[in-house]
Amino acid sequence: MRFAVQQWVDAAAPSNFLALNPEAQQKALETKGESITHGVAQLLKDIQQGHVSQTDESLFEVGRNVATTEGTVVFENELFQLIEYKPLTEQVHAKPMLFVPPCINKFYIMDLQPDNSLIRYTVAQGHRMFVLSWRNPDDSLVNTTWDDYIEQAVIKAIHVVQEIGGTETIDTLGFCVGGTLLTTALAVLAARGEQPAASITLLTTLLDFSNTGILDLFIDEAAVRLREVTLGSDAPNGPGMLKGKELGATFSFLRPNDLVWNYVVGNYLKGETPPPFDLLYWNSDSTNLPGPMYCWYLRNTYLENNLKEPGKTTVCGEAVDFGAIKAPVYLYASREDHIVPWDSAFMSTKLLKGPKRFVLGASGHIAGVINPPAKKKRNYWTAPKLTANAQDWLDSATEHPGSWWTDWSDWLAKHAGPLEPAPKTPGTAQYRPIEPAPGRYVKHKV
Repeated sequence: MRFAVQQWVDAAAPSNFLALNPEAQQKALETKGESITHGVAQLLKDIQQGHVSQTDESLFEVGRNVATTEGTVVFENELFQLIEYKPLTEQVHAKPMLFVPPCINKFYIMDLQPDNSLIRYTVAQGHRMFVLSWRNPDDSLVNTTWDDYIEQAVIKAIHVVQEIGGTETIDTLGFCVGGTLLTTALAVLAARGEQPAASITLLTTLLDFSNTGILDLFIDEAAVRLREVTLGSDAPNGPGMLKGKELGATFSFLRPNDLVWNYVVGNYLKGETPPPFDLLYWNSDSTNLPGPMYCWYLRNTYLENNLKEPGKTTVCGEAVDFGAIKAPVYLYASREDHIVPWDSAFMSTKLLKGPKRFVLGASGHIAGVINPPAKKKRNYWTAPKLTANAQDWLDSATEHPGSWWTDWSDWLAKHAGPLEPAPKTPGTAQYRPIEPAPGRYVKHKV
């Protein structure tokens, strides 16, 4: 009820209406009505494209001025492309690195501009870098399941990187849902007797879904069942697709004043073109999700929280037990994260049994993660040891100025193996170059 009332209050604010917004009225007088004309034109454009413009999208193009780190697609199947990035150092660590981004967004949140690219930063630290780029699903993938995402995408990517790198173990990183997918895949492999991870980094990731913050409002048995009968594998009319625009609208209305009404006033009442902002361009570049995969995820994580219970859930024919994963883990959370509350991310420390380092950063779900050291912004917290609960950990933690990236880089270097000459060409004789990064999958619009 509190959430619903707050949504109504935010929507009904006088500033959202031309007749009650003196700034918009003044601008209309000063421009002799041109601001209103521009506002109506932008409204019609946004209705046509299906979402409120948060930035001037015409100024960005994937591969031209976002997602520009040089690399090559060396493998692809119907679910993903695997990108290998060109080394920026003469030597690289022996163990290659694989990034698994969230499948509900596009991977280039980690490669926006050269000066705020986590991918480029990792390459510059001497790592042979691979990134899984998800395909934006269309109707041909409407039957795709969670098991498919694990077996045919994450596990396949792990094995391909092992083969290209010529190593038994690789360093791995998962961001948000990508972290849940990565950890589940490693648990499946552990059940098969494989331990391919030399290290695991989880950024703003939920493994224990006991407390999912404001997203709890949208998840109950009735809501999940409705999705299952309309989108799931057993839907009477066949499986469906969760449209990316619906996901985008849901996340925007979690912070409506910042991500909705601010732009209603600026774009439509004042007739202003929103300023260019790479992160908001990425935010509007939405992705679909296959109904069966999405419904399994909703029920087994947000609703029933099954993944955290050893052996309770079967994925790809194997009982999932996060405790069977032996690799050391770096866990990062953001203190103001409204999608993955930081104390919920802390709960992963109880599920993973290998050596663990937990780090807390300032800001939110995205801005806390994408915080390059050169900017000298924000801060982060570390503590000498883990505690039983999150608040005790924070009480014992030390605050550091700047970016957590440097702390992570130091930790990662200890697990990445010795330095060796960087490869001259991407891929191998078996995995030949397909096309330049960022590849065509990431460019597909919903």
